[in-house]
Amino acid sequence: MAVQKNDTVKVHYTGKLTNGEVFDSSEGKDPLQFVVGAGQMIKGFDAAVDGMELNEKKTVTIPSNEAYGSVNNDLVQQIDRNQLPEDLKPAVGQTLVATGDGGQQMQVLVTEVTDTSIKIDGNHPLAGKDLVFDIELVEVA
Repeated sequence: MAVQKNDTVKVHYTGKLTNGEVFDSSEGKDPLQFVVGAGQMIKGFDAAVDGMELNEKKTVTIPSNEAYGSVNNDLVQQIDRNQLPEDLKPAVGQTLVATGDGGQQMQVLVTEVTDTSIKIDGNHPLAGKDLVFDIELVEVA
């Protein structure tokens, strides 16, 4: 029987960038469980699993608009160092929590540090990237 919307499934997967760099995998871990069509997964991954048969393996390329979307330049900002807590020692690659105008909190990545400012990026790290997934359906509940 083929997987349908609202089925609970378990899959093993390896997620790669188009250059082959692996960014996530279930290898050596429990399979990933989710409900197909419930919005728990990125759109393209959900769509790829829909219709699969038990023990089927496939490789799919998911365009950025069906993954984490395009890079939103409004989420990249330059912040004056004097607006930061005095005890904060920012470094490139560091993750910080920023509070937006409406009080919502979001994780941001420090992408640049100078003597007077830092640049932060609130985009998902995979935004703007096409993704390749190797998927194996191992259980349908």
